[in-house]
Amino acid sequence: MGKSMVPKRLFFTKGVGKHKERLTSFELALRDAGIAAQNLVRVSSIFPPQAKLVPRKDGLKYLSPGEVVFAVVAENSTREPHRLVASSIGVAIPSDRNTYGYLSEHHSFGETEEQAGEYAEELAAEMLATTLDVDFDPDKSWDEKKEIYRISNKIVRTANVTQSAIGDKRGLWTTTIAAAILIFE
Repeated sequence: MGKSMVPKRLFFTKGVGKHKERLTSFELALRDAGIAAQNLVRVSSIFPPQAKLVPRKDGLKYLSPGEVVFAVVAENSTREPHRLVASSIGVAIPSDRNTYGYLSEHHSFGETEEQAGEYAEELAAEMLATTLDVDFDPDKSWDEKKEIYRISNKIVRTANVTQSAIGDKRGLWTTTIAAAILIFE
């Protein structure tokens, strides 16, 4: 069963929902992300060796209603009017495709979509860099660390998917979600 449980593909998705009930705002965020008809099982943050990152529209074609789907999920919600919330998934993919990479989840208040996305991306890259023995100074800026990772030739790609939203002015629950959906086919 071990090898068949290694995902071959994954895709990123994101969404936002607003409703007077928190659970319903989460459901609406899942619908916006295109994954409300699946039973999500949250897993930790490994980008599988040999896995291919596919566009959302292609990945959604592999899903069936009611299917149990493994996902790395970041979620945040507020009902405070005008409160900025964000959910982000970062990824760091090694240049050696036989090696695993990392996904990271980040959810925050008060960060822009760009800030939250860069933070999640940096988290994933740092986790991968430490497993690959890439020498870097954690106090350097993200741009400086990206250059070190590029020069090392050990990390081929970093990216993020991030959803931010501003809390509904009437006090409705506002939920953001970002997810990496793992596909076994």
